[in-house]
Amino acid sequence: MPVTTLAKIKSAASLGLEPILIDVEVDISNGLPNFLIVGLPDKAVDEARERVRAAIKNSNVQFPTRRITVNLAPADIRKEGPAYDLPIAIGLLLAGEQIYPPENSLFLGELALNGEVRPISGAILFASLAQNRGVKTLYVPAANAAEAALISGIEVIPVDNLINLIAHLRREKIIPALPPTPIDPQAALFINSAFDLKYVAGQEHAKRALEIAAAGRHNILMSGPPGSGKTMLAKGLITILPPLSVNEALEVTKIHSISGLMDPGQPLVWQRPFRSPHHTASAVAITGGGNWPKPGEISLANQGVLFLDELPEFPRSVLDALRQPLEDRVVYISRAAMTTSFPANFMLVAAQNPCPCGFFGDPQKPCKCSAGQILGYQKRVSGPLLDRIDLHINVPRISYEKLTGAAESENSADIRARVMAAWSIQQQRFSGTKTTSSSEMNTEQTKQYCQLSEDSHRLMQAAVDRMNLSGRGVNRTLKVARTIADLAKSPQITATHIAEALSYRLQN
Repeated sequence: MPVTTLAKIKSAASLGLEPILIDVEVDISNGLPNFLIVGLPDKAVDEARERVRAAIKNSNVQFPTRRITVNLAPADIRKEGPAYDLPIAIGLLLAGEQIYPPENSLFLGELALNGEVRPISGAILFASLAQNRGVKTLYVPAANAAEAALISGIEVIPVDNLINLIAHLRREKIIPALPPTPIDPQAALFINSAFDLKYVAGQEHAKRALEIAAAGRHNILMSGPPGSGKTMLAKGLITILPPLSVNEALEVTKIHSISGLMDPGQPLVWQRPFRSPHHTASAVAITGGGNWPKPGEISLANQGVLFLDELPEFPRSVLDALRQPLEDRVVYISRAAMTTSFPANFMLVAAQNPCPCGFFGDPQKPCKCSAGQILGYQKRVSGPLLDRIDLHINVPRISYEKLTGAAESENSADIRARVMAAWSIQQQRFSGTKTTSSSEMNTEQTKQYCQLSEDSHRLMQAAVDRMNLSGRGVNRTLKVARTIADLAKSPQITATHIAEALSYRLQN
């Protein structure tokens, strides 16, 4: 008479940044020995058969020599990665009546052949799922436990190998739950002194533009010859941005975790991201995507800075793909079977040379490019993308006297204090809305908070006529002027603020 034993274990998958509960159903029945995994598994999940078999045998327990069927439900969601090794192994042991049933628990982890449990991606995401679905206990690799323990309301059990977990589930030797990981906002105050703006000689105009960009989270484009300090200025921008809030840090951590970019010794990402992809990167690498969508560079730069050096060298298709995320601060990835989205609330910082040789307009080194080459090079970046960049500045070559002078520039900490004061004003202004900075204002908010005096209105009207500004250009100029006024702690936008904001659009 055939004998069938069935077990069900909870696990999880992710669709973009949305975690999904997965039921791992294990059936052991009489018949020729066979091990089948169904439920739309990818190659890594299908290979779990051999990893699980070896891990169980090397953990001093019996592997069933009968017909085994594993179903990963729901079956219409593709399962990828090795994180199902551990729940499959526990399901086999439970179906074989070798352990006690774990109550209201969720399992995740990759198994080595010797039974060790290797780390996975997305632990904090799955901990959030466990919390939301009322799961009591989460079993994760020991390397991911501190990250998972950031989420309150669940019991996190760190698992280093299958032998210890079996002893725990047999109630022979209990693995203590990890205490909640402390969240210390003071860690966000760290400034990497190597990129302090005081080490950038001269370039006071560029530093002022960076301060405005940081205060209102505006996009900025720097043009100048090679070696003028554009890259160092871009890296210095991170040192003047306010620290991440706890919610922002958790959001950044989730994106980096699901991308497999977490530092093992740092369960929470406290520093604002700075991403600098090479100009040969594909559109999928920049915006995200793939058959099973993953975050791209614009999402990895969420709440931080995306630095595109040598902007005209990027393919036109890549640059134009940035237009929608720059407006919506979210990127939508559509595939035949699914549509998902990733946050893309980043500051775009771009740098470019004025021509192919880099020395057009340089007072010391003559340009070797023809007029046609210069025009063609500058046309590589589309007008609609340039229109979405609020601040356009020149970064000229610095003289030897300034480079070697004894005078020290203002340090990042002082600039950061002014930026944080402007952020505080904006947080009070936009309290109760989804808007957090001047650059994010919608049309209604722009009309409400960017009202001009008579002098300012006349200046703006003259500038629109002379510079032929688009409607978007006018709105972005007003937003920059609002930020400049906030830095000056002025409730009213004056003609001086408008004039400075317009000076950053002359390159457009």
